[in-house]
Amino acid sequence: MPGKWLALLCVLCIGPLQAQDALQYQKPSEEILNLVDVTLAPATLLDDAQENMVLIFRDNYKSIDDLSKEELRLAGLRIDPVTNIGSRVTYYNKLEVKRVGEQKSSVVKGLPSAPKLANFKWSPDQRFIAFTHTTKQQVELWVLSIEKASAKRLFSKPINANMGDAISWDADGKSLLVKVVPGDRRPLIDTSIAVPTGPTISVSDGKKAQNRTYQDLLKNKNDEANFEQLARAEMYRVTLDGKAALWRKAGMYGEVSVSPSGDYVMVQEYQRPFSYLVTYRRFGHTVNVYNKDAKLAKTIVSVPLIEDLPQGFMAVRTGPRDVQWRNDKPNTIVYAEALDGGDPETKVAHRDKLMQLSAPFSGDAKELLKTEDRFYQFIWKDDSLAIARDYWWNTRNTKTYVFSPNQSSAARIISDRSYQDRYSDPGSFVTKKNAFFKDELVVKDNSVFLLGDGFTPEGQFPFLDKLNLDSLETTRLYTSELEGKYEDLREFNLEENRLLVRIESKRDYPNYYFRNLDDKSLTQLTEFANPFESIQNVKKEVISYKRDDGLDLTGTLYLPTNYVEGERYPMILWAYPREFKDKSSAGQNTQNPNSFTYPWYGSPIYWVTKGYVVLDDASFPIVGEGDEEPNDTFRTQLVANAKAAIDALDARKLIDRERVAVGGHSYGAFMVANLLSHSDLFAAGIARSGAYNRTLTPFGFQSEERHYWDAPEVYYTMSPFMHADKMKTPLLLIHGEADNNSGTYPMQSERYFNALKGLGAVTRLVMLPKESHGYRAKESVLHTLWEQDQWLEKYVKNKAVKAD
Repeated sequence: MPGKWLALLCVLCIGPLQAQDALQYQKPSEEILNLVDVTLAPATLLDDAQENMVLIFRDNYKSIDDLSKEELRLAGLRIDPVTNIGSRVTYYNKLEVKRVGEQKSSVVKGLPSAPKLANFKWSPDQRFIAFTHTTKQQVELWVLSIEKASAKRLFSKPINANMGDAISWDADGKSLLVKVVPGDRRPLIDTSIAVPTGPTISVSDGKKAQNRTYQDLLKNKNDEANFEQLARAEMYRVTLDGKAALWRKAGMYGEVSVSPSGDYVMVQEYQRPFSYLVTYRRFGHTVNVYNKDAKLAKTIVSVPLIEDLPQGFMAVRTGPRDVQWRNDKPNTIVYAEALDGGDPETKVAHRDKLMQLSAPFSGDAKELLKTEDRFYQFIWKDDSLAIARDYWWNTRNTKTYVFSPNQSSAARIISDRSYQDRYSDPGSFVTKKNAFFKDELVVKDNSVFLLGDGFTPEGQFPFLDKLNLDSLETTRLYTSELEGKYEDLREFNLEENRLLVRIESKRDYPNYYFRNLDDKSLTQLTEFANPFESIQNVKKEVISYKRDDGLDLTGTLYLPTNYVEGERYPMILWAYPREFKDKSSAGQNTQNPNSFTYPWYGSPIYWVTKGYVVLDDASFPIVGEGDEEPNDTFRTQLVANAKAAIDALDARKLIDRERVAVGGHSYGAFMVANLLSHSDLFAAGIARSGAYNRTLTPFGFQSEERHYWDAPEVYYTMSPFMHADKMKTPLLLIHGEADNNSGTYPMQSERYFNALKGLGAVTRLVMLPKESHGYRAKESVLHTLWEQDQWLEKYVKNKAVKAD
């Protein structure tokens, strides 16, 4: 039964809600609407010299008209076939340039009318920003002069932005490499009317191909033909004065990366055959290096179509991967290569080797170091100093290595920890732009610097540390201890001895400042106003409580705007389960009561204006230590987490525990359905864009890497669909009809609703036209809030009280 008829049937069965009204988009009550329909503060682009700031403005939402334009869903992409850019790109519509230290900003001159701007990229010298503008017919190349605060169109040919990296600056900042729609593109096939020439056939040759349930895959030969045409692009070199020359003839180009010197360009090029099982990122491709004249210098790797990786999240393909330029060298390539055949089940001392190959790329690659686990990241300084990181998902471990690229001496491990342990996180290494305008480590007296979030059992205290690489001793240079505020440390300028910080409070909108570390003084850089005045005085705190097994839990508590001490209120609990391999990490507090109270469409915070207590981001850890997997006891831990939260607020006499709702999105929706099926803690539930039958995702889901045939009881036990007969609590299901998230097919909600209705449960299914996993159209967002508000009013706030 199509989704729209299911939604209609559900509306007709709901009772007091007017069926004819529910067939049109609705708006929530004024209290909520005033918090949704606001003007956003701009995003900021700050140059590395911290002298100029570009403010980029956008509307809060798209419209349903925007989402209703033609869209092709091919190989994991969603494409506007008319303009040749992603069909769900977020566009900006206004630019301003602000000189740091000056009060006023300048509106950028020369922009097109009704601008739809995206793909912003600083030039290497940061005198310009290139960007695209999407017209009704095509994507155009534009450039912004920071000094003049003016923009101009640079190139008239239509840009092809379908495969990413549509524009790439040359190293000198005087020209760009641009992907262009080829002149020989063939007309696309209208698959809705195309006459088939035969069946679509898929074949298994006996190899295991255990892939996630990807969406938007190619389905037939017509899809293949359309994908190829939309992926193909010519590459042009375009100078800042608008002169253009063909650089490479048409091909299916993916990632494009110019070497630090600009002498070479690394290009990812896709080839047939395609696949109906995986997205385009696992199609066959080569990584080629070309010189300035577009002549092939070296093929670094030729990757076949990959449909059959070994089982496990840490499985990788063989051969060079993560191929990239070394930031501190003019023309040197580095990459990782598996030493275990890419199979995490293979027992080896080292999983990866990290290799280096320098121009002219004619000799053998040199080994830099081996990592115990999978390579994750390089951070470069020079031939005597570099950083590498690895990680291993199964143990949640990460290591940081210090090594000398020009020496064969063994690397030193300077950090070996669980990446889920936020209390021990040493922070992120401070970098700056080098002579190639690439990031390099900031080093002084053989010491490096780290900016950390600063989570502790006592609260959050962001910090700046200096780490001596000889002694590995750490010196704390600054700790943020602002009373009632949260200071996010963004960048450290060693020469100026200052920090770029963003300061906010629960009532004050985030703004940027310079923090002088000599005298700790602040210089304000932006003055963004708070658009959410009606809840700026809401009472907010991070509460701590314990699960019945002693595990520490937290949540951010909001009291209703009409709160009166001594009264009990209905409650909304909103959460998202997360898996851990140790209780110590699972029990850590990573919430800050001083962060700005920022409502967004998916947030439950709106309902403080309607008389509800809200516990947002409540801890829902699922722990499996040692050989035990977290999901082995998923349901038990889920219910224990919920009960602990309700008990904590009931003990404070804040809530009426008979009027508690639970809500969640995606995996949080999966949580909601399980809680309502296996506990009697809640009066109602809201489940958005979830999955409810795990047998429909048989080769793993979320953080479960075992497939169904490894652990059938786990898949069965965790699936709310299998326990639909236990549902006795009203459940609101909402889902985007065009959900493209792996595992949350719209069918999940449709089938679950059918089961619940057939078994007599109180439920309502709302299918949002054109919406994906997250909701973008203003009409959809307002209607979603209206649906949730109506559901809560009927089944929670005004729930019928049972007679004694």
